[in-house]
Amino acid sequence: MNVDVLLGLQWGDEGKGKLVDTLTSEYDVIARFQGGPNAGHTLEFGGQKHVLHTIPSGIFHPEKINLIGNGLVIDPVVFRKEIERLSDFGLDLRKNLYISRKAHLILPTHRLLDAALEASKGKGKIGSTLKGIGPAYTDKTGREGIRVGDIENPDFRNRYEALTKAHLERIRQLNYPVELESLEEEWMEAIGLMRTFMLVNGDYQINRWLSEGKRVLAEGAQGSMLDIDFGSYPFVTSSNTTCAGACTGLGVSPSKIGQVIGIFKAYCTRVGSGPFPTELSDATGDRMRENGHEFGSTTGRPRRCGWLDLVALRYAIMLNGVTRLVMTKADVLSGFEKLLVATSYQFKGQETTEVPFDTLADVIPQYTEMPGWKADLRNIRNKKELPRELREYVSFIEGQTGVPVAVISVGPDREETVDNR
Repeated sequence: MNVDVLLGLQWGDEGKGKLVDTLTSEYDVIARFQGGPNAGHTLEFGGQKHVLHTIPSGIFHPEKINLIGNGLVIDPVVFRKEIERLSDFGLDLRKNLYISRKAHLILPTHRLLDAALEASKGKGKIGSTLKGIGPAYTDKTGREGIRVGDIENPDFRNRYEALTKAHLERIRQLNYPVELESLEEEWMEAIGLMRTFMLVNGDYQINRWLSEGKRVLAEGAQGSMLDIDFGSYPFVTSSNTTCAGACTGLGVSPSKIGQVIGIFKAYCTRVGSGPFPTELSDATGDRMRENGHEFGSTTGRPRRCGWLDLVALRYAIMLNGVTRLVMTKADVLSGFEKLLVATSYQFKGQETTEVPFDTLADVIPQYTEMPGWKADLRNIRNKKELPRELREYVSFIEGQTGVPVAVISVGPDREETVDNR
C-alpha cells in the first residue's frame, strides 16, 4: 500500500484538520509528519469545535490508528492538555494513539529561548508563536536534542539538565528574565503521562502497517509557503511542510507516496510577519477576516487576508506533486460583488509567473477580475446547486493549475462539504 499525503498549499490555516477528519473513514492510519504545537487543526461537528495541536486529526474516530511521527517536536505540557480535553469526550487515546520515539521534545527552556530570541530581533521579528519550536528544531539539527525515546532511559534526567543548563546560559546572554521552576515541574509531570502511551519505533511501525495492507494518510501542518527550504525565508517555520517532509517525518520511501491532496483557501491568509503579495489592508480585507473568523487558532492573532495568489499556488503544486485539490472557505466570499485572482507578478519591470528568490515583498500582483456570488453556500451538498459564478471560479483555478478541485468546503462543519469530482 501507498501513503497518501494531505498538506496545505498556502501560509497555513487552510482547513487541513477538517479535511483529515472528513477523509479519515477512507483510511486505517492517520499520521502527523512534521511541525509542533504551533499547528492548530480545527474540527467542528455536533455543534462542538475542537482544536488539535499535536495529536492527528483522525483521533475522533476510535477505530482508527493515529501516529505522531518522528518529524514532530512535542511539548509534553501541550500534549497533556490535549489529552485531558479529549478525555472529556470519552476518548481513551491509549488504545489508538502511537508516538514515535524519534520525535523530539520541546523543553521549558526552548520556550524561554524562543521568546528571548524573538525579543532580541526588535523590528526584525519573524512572528514566532513562541512555542519553543524553532529552538527545538535547532537542537535537533545541532545534534543536541532530546527525543521521546530518551524518556525511557535511566540517564534521561542528566541529559535534560545538561541541555537546560546550556539554554539558560544563552538566555542570560540575551538579558531575558527567567522563571523556570513552575514550568519545569509542570513539564516533568507531563513527561510522566507521556510514558503511559504507546511509544514505538515509528519508521518500522508505519512500514509494518503498509505491508499489512493498511491505508495511511499523512497529515501535514502549516503550509507549503512556510517550508524551511522553499517558503518565504526567513519568515518560515522550522520544518519541511512539503510532501518530501512526509518521507523524512515518518520514515517512508518516496516510492511509497500515492495521492497528494493539496488544500487551499478560496482566498489567502497569513499570520505573523513576512511578505504577502495579495494582502488587502483595507475594508475588503477586514470583511474577509470577519466573514472567515480569521484569527489564529493557536495564538488568537488576527490573520492578514488577501486575494487568491495563483502564482504561489502553482509553485506549491509543483513542489508537492499535487494530484487533487481541495478548496476551503468558499462560503466566506459569498456576497462579494467581484473577486480578484493574482495570475502573475510584475517584478523588476517584467511580468513573471514564477516566485522569485528572496524578493517576494517586491512583486506587484497582476490580477484577473471575476464575478462574485451572493448565495449562502452552507446548506449546499450537490455541486450542481453551487452558483454559476463559483463554478466558473473553480474552473478557472483548475485551468490555471492543471489539477482538479475534487472537494469544495462550504462551511466549518464536517458535513458542510461538496464533492466536486
